[in-house]
Amino acid sequence: MGTTMLRRIASAGSLLLLAAGALLVPTSAASAAERDGVCDAGEVCIYYNSNGEGSVSDFAGSIPSHGASQPNCYEFKGTGNGRGKCVKNNVASVWNRSGVPVTIYYNSYYSGPSQTIPDGEPVNLRPGLKNENTSHAFIYPGVCRDKACAV
Repeated sequence: MGTTMLRRIASAGSLLLLAAGALLVPTSAASAAERDGVCDAGEVCIYYNSNGEGSVSDFAGSIPSHGASQPNCYEFKGTGNGRGKCVKNNVASVWNRSGVPVTIYYNSYYSGPSQTIPDGEPVNLRPGLKNENTSHAFIYPGVCRDKACAV
């Protein structure tokens, strides 16, 4: 074999090793770890108490029904007052870190009285929705879900 051929084989082998090594390198998560009790960027975080206090439940998407009772409900995961309780009818405040508006609804399947929380806003739910919540929807531009629409 000539020197040129050996160089080509060595070069091709190096590229294969480099590509194989890239597959072994761990990658970081592209999004927040949903439902871990930590309010991360990319999530809507709902709190048991007003002013972002008490236990938190974090979501990275819409939920048509928070569920009525254990074991079939979404629960508060973070430390603090309310931990382990069902989210349904127990939310007092919301911090929206999702990147899009999020609407909290009185009824399941995105119906009834509602309050839309802009991205980046921590808010207390208004009377009539505070501790009277059953679903929430991320409002993506141009996408409609029942009454949950944005243009």
